[in-house]
Amino acid sequence: MGNMVMQMNFYWGKNATILFKGWPDNNLGMYILSLFFVFFMAFAVEILSMGLKIKKSMNPIVGGLIKSSIYYTVRMVLVYFVMLAVMSFNVGIFVVAILGHGLGYFFVKFRELAAADSPAQTTGSNATDP
Repeated sequence: MGNMVMQMNFYWGKNATILFKGWPDNNLGMYILSLFFVFFMAFAVEILSMGLKIKKSMNPIVGGLIKSSIYYTVRMVLVYFVMLAVMSFNVGIFVVAILGHGLGYFFVKFRELAAADSPAQTTGSNATDP
Protein backbone atom coordinates (compact mmCIF):
# COMPACT_ATOMS: atom_id res chain seq x y z
CA MET A 1 0.00 0.00 0.00
CA GLY A 2 2.98 2.32 0.29
CA ASN A 3 2.48 5.61 2.11
CA MET A 4 -1.23 5.91 1.39
CA VAL A 5 -3.12 7.48 4.28
CA MET A 6 -6.92 7.53 4.27
CA GLN A 7 -9.06 9.91 6.23
CA MET A 8 -11.55 7.90 8.30
CA ASN A 9 -13.68 10.69 9.78
CA PHE A 10 -15.67 13.57 8.32
CA TYR A 11 -13.59 16.63 7.59
CA TRP A 12 -13.91 19.81 5.62
CA GLY A 13 -11.25 20.80 3.14
CA LYS A 14 -9.98 20.56 -0.40
CA ASN A 15 -7.36 17.94 0.46
CA ALA A 16 -9.31 14.86 -0.56
CA THR A 17 -9.20 11.98 -2.98
CA ILE A 18 -12.55 11.65 -4.71
CA LEU A 19 -13.25 8.69 -7.00
CA PHE A 20 -9.80 8.61 -8.65
CA LYS A 21 -6.26 8.73 -7.30
CA GLY A 22 -4.87 12.22 -7.68
CA TRP A 23 -8.22 13.93 -8.15
CA PRO A 24 -8.75 16.77 -7.14
CA ASP A 25 -5.05 16.66 -6.14
CA ASN A 26 -5.21 19.41 -3.46
CA ASN A 27 -6.24 21.96 -6.11
CA LEU A 28 -9.12 24.26 -5.13
CA GLY A 29 -10.42 24.61 -8.70
CA MET A 30 -10.48 20.84 -9.18
CA TYR A 31 -12.13 20.41 -5.78
CA ILE A 32 -14.91 22.80 -6.82
CA LEU A 33 -15.23 20.89 -10.09
CA SER A 34 -15.55 17.64 -8.14
CA LEU A 35 -18.31 19.21 -6.03
CA PHE A 36 -20.25 20.09 -9.19
CA PHE A 37 -19.57 16.63 -10.63
CA VAL A 38 -20.93 14.83 -7.55
CA PHE A 39 -23.92 17.20 -7.41
CA PHE A 40 -24.88 16.50 -11.02
CA MET A 41 -24.36 12.75 -10.60
CA ALA A 42 -26.73 12.73 -7.61
CA PHE A 43 -29.20 14.93 -9.51
CA ALA A 44 -29.05 12.56 -12.50
CA VAL A 45 -29.77 9.57 -10.24
CA GLU A 46 -33.07 11.13 -9.25
CA ILE A 47 -33.93 12.18 -12.80
CA LEU A 48 -33.26 8.67 -14.07
CA SER A 49 -35.51 7.28 -11.34
CA MET A 50 -38.46 8.80 -13.25
CA GLY A 51 -38.18 6.01 -15.74
CA LEU A 52 -39.12 5.92 -19.37
CA LYS A 53 -42.55 5.84 -20.88
CA ILE A 54 -42.60 2.86 -23.23
CA LYS A 55 -44.88 3.32 -26.23
CA LYS A 56 -47.72 0.82 -26.55
CA SER A 57 -46.62 0.03 -30.12
CA MET A 58 -43.10 -0.93 -29.01
CA ASN A 59 -42.16 -4.57 -28.62
CA PRO A 60 -42.18 -5.37 -24.86
CA ILE A 61 -38.82 -7.14 -25.06
CA VAL A 62 -37.16 -4.19 -26.81
CA GLY A 63 -38.80 -1.77 -24.38
CA GLY A 64 -37.63 -3.81 -21.41
CA LEU A 65 -34.10 -4.01 -22.75
CA ILE A 66 -33.98 -0.27 -23.35
CA LYS A 67 -35.40 0.49 -19.93
CA SER A 68 -33.09 -1.92 -18.10
CA SER A 69 -29.92 -1.19 -20.05
CA ILE A 70 -30.13 2.56 -20.32
CA TYR A 71 -32.07 3.77 -17.34
CA TYR A 72 -31.48 1.18 -14.66
CA THR A 73 -27.86 0.34 -15.44
CA VAL A 74 -26.74 3.94 -15.89
CA ARG A 75 -28.66 4.94 -12.77
CA MET A 76 -26.98 2.21 -10.71
CA VAL A 77 -23.52 3.18 -12.00
CA LEU A 78 -24.18 6.77 -10.93
CA VAL A 79 -25.53 5.64 -7.54
CA TYR A 80 -22.34 3.69 -6.85
CA PHE A 81 -20.15 6.57 -8.03
CA VAL A 82 -21.95 8.94 -5.66
CA MET A 83 -21.57 6.40 -2.85
CA LEU A 84 -17.84 6.06 -3.53
CA ALA A 85 -17.44 9.84 -3.63
CA VAL A 86 -19.20 10.20 -0.28
CA MET A 87 -16.85 7.56 1.12
CA SER A 88 -14.06 10.11 0.78
CA PHE A 89 -15.44 11.34 4.15
CA ASN A 90 -15.37 14.94 2.91
CA VAL A 91 -18.22 17.04 4.30
CA GLY A 92 -18.42 19.16 1.14
CA ILE A 93 -18.90 16.08 -1.03
CA PHE A 94 -21.51 14.73 1.40
CA VAL A 95 -23.44 18.02 1.39
CA VAL A 96 -23.51 18.37 -2.42
CA ALA A 97 -24.56 14.72 -2.80
CA ILE A 98 -27.51 15.32 -0.45
CA LEU A 99 -28.37 18.59 -2.23
CA GLY A 100 -28.20 16.88 -5.62
CA HIS A 101 -30.51 14.08 -4.50
CA GLY A 102 -32.87 16.55 -2.84
CA LEU A 103 -33.09 18.92 -5.79
CA GLY A 104 -33.44 16.03 -8.24
CA TYR A 105 -36.26 14.54 -6.16
CA PHE A 106 -37.97 17.93 -6.02
CA PHE A 107 -37.68 18.30 -9.80
CA VAL A 108 -39.12 14.81 -10.40
CA LYS A 109 -42.06 15.33 -8.03
CA PHE A 110 -42.70 18.83 -9.42
CA ARG A 111 -42.95 17.40 -12.95
CA GLU A 112 -45.26 14.62 -11.76
CA LEU A 113 -47.55 17.09 -9.99
CA ALA A 114 -47.52 19.48 -12.94
CA ALA A 115 -48.44 16.63 -15.30
CA ALA A 116 -51.24 15.50 -12.98
CA ASP A 117 -52.67 19.04 -12.71
CA SER A 118 -52.45 19.89 -16.41
CA PRO A 119 -55.79 20.33 -18.21
CA ALA A 120 -54.79 17.84 -20.90
CA GLN A 121 -54.64 15.04 -18.33
CA THR A 122 -57.92 15.75 -16.55
CA THR A 123 -61.16 14.32 -17.87
CA GLY A 124 -64.73 14.81 -16.81
CA SER A 125 -66.97 17.83 -16.59
CA ASN A 126 -65.72 21.30 -15.73
CA ALA A 127 -67.60 24.20 -14.21
CA THR A 128 -67.63 25.92 -17.63
CA ASP A 129 -69.42 23.01 -19.34
CA PRO A 130 -73.14 23.59 -20.02
